[in-house]
Amino acid sequence: MAEELELIPVPTRILTEKDDIVDTIERYTKDKIGENDLLCCAESVVAITQGRYVRPEDLKISKVAQFCCRFIPDYGSLASPHGMQSLMNVEGKWRVAFALFAGFIAKIFGKSGMFYVWGGKETAMIDDVTGTMPPFDKCIVYGPGEPNEVVKKIQERLGCFGAMIADVNDLKRSRVVGVTDKVDGPKAAQLLIDNPFGNASQKTPICIIKNYKQYQENN
Repeated sequence: MAEELELIPVPTRILTEKDDIVDTIERYTKDKIGENDLLCCAESVVAITQGRYVRPEDLKISKVAQFCCRFIPDYGSLASPHGMQSLMNVEGKWRVAFALFAGFIAKIFGKSGMFYVWGGKETAMIDDVTGTMPPFDKCIVYGPGEPNEVVKKIQERLGCFGAMIADVNDLKRSRVVGVTDKVDGPKAAQLLIDNPFGNASQKTPICIIKNYKQYQENN
């Protein structure tokens, strides 16, 4: 008889750049995870432990960033001058501006989402000052570095079926950032669509999907 699929959010203390994400995940999950399970972690928390964030007050806002952010929907992380400037600082001011303009033209011709392709990998990864674990909810958080290497280390340390870093929000968006071999990333991401992560005040940035291996084999 197949074991039942179950999503288990795992509480932690506040994590900072002084924490090693692999050591931290092992500490909080070693008595909860088995060889058939999938370990999932919120991408913003991985990035925070890598020191990949910036405080808005440390940014010098350019006129280009002030102009470009006006063309981003209000719910987007790049809709603020600070969010847009943080992107321009890592991907290049003129690259981002060109990608925004070219993406608008592409959308006219029926091809959406090209700004996020042409603007660089951080375009879709940056989290503006919401949704991350306090006190980092006042910071702009970049995407994690080397996510596929991170999940590989997590899997090896825990001995579980797989590990995944995911970008999930309350708008029913769930996206794979890094995932180990043998795991069907899009299928696993759909299981997180209701956002079991509570990486804000709830402090549950880790989620174990129990018996995921059997679920993937049978679906």
